[in-house]
Amino acid sequence: MPKNTKYKRILLKLSGEALAGEKDFGVDSKTLEMISLQIKDLAATGVEVGIVVGGGNIFRGIQGSEKGMDRAQSDYMGMLATVINSLALQDSLERLGVSTRVQSAIHIMQVVEPYIRRKATRHFEKGRVVIFAAGTGNPYFSTDTAAALRAMEVEADVLVKATKVNGVYDCDPAKNKDAKRFEQISYMDVLNKHLNVMDSTAISLCMDNNLPIVVLDIKEESCLSRFATGETIGTLIEK
Repeated sequence: MPKNTKYKRILLKLSGEALAGEKDFGVDSKTLEMISLQIKDLAATGVEVGIVVGGGNIFRGIQGSEKGMDRAQSDYMGMLATVINSLALQDSLERLGVSTRVQSAIHIMQVVEPYIRRKATRHFEKGRVVIFAAGTGNPYFSTDTAAALRAMEVEADVLVKATKVNGVYDCDPAKNKDAKRFEQISYMDVLNKHLNVMDSTAISLCMDNNLPIVVLDIKEESCLSRFATGETIGTLIEK
């Protein structure tokens, strides 16, 4: 365990929309830099950092299927979108001096490494940030589920879902000013109340394997490093 930190290894889930900032599409350079600085500060605490990135700012598979596309084909397009985001994040991190590797669940050997669990673990041991691209490599599974799966495969201590809100609410705080934020909530309550924190497969996977989830606002100053050193931030989801 790194000195003065609560965790040895953290798996961070970033949505594609988080990289878009206030834009409707693509990657916002200022937002990307802000997120990269947060990750740099987190890595500087000595915590080992893995990241799963979504692709919704470029292409979301389920939306393609709703417009008549073959679902599997549409999901593969979404996986490629996550690779684009992963490469953008890698470039931003390395310009800040953070050693980074991208591993993809689908093979694109000229661009990124294939996902190999033991190799990812070795990267962590060498102090590198590892970005896991292309979800699980299978259609019909979200990047939330990929994050839960990778977190357990690499034996992360916690799954951090970085969003645009500062935790889990009983309803949408953007639409209801009386929305109540939970400091702590159980997996079953998240599922039963249909709170849409992550998809049900991801929540169930974490519940079955006792992997705690923390939901926080990535825009909050130094939130990742503060969380890693024991400060209570966002909402904790556990049994």
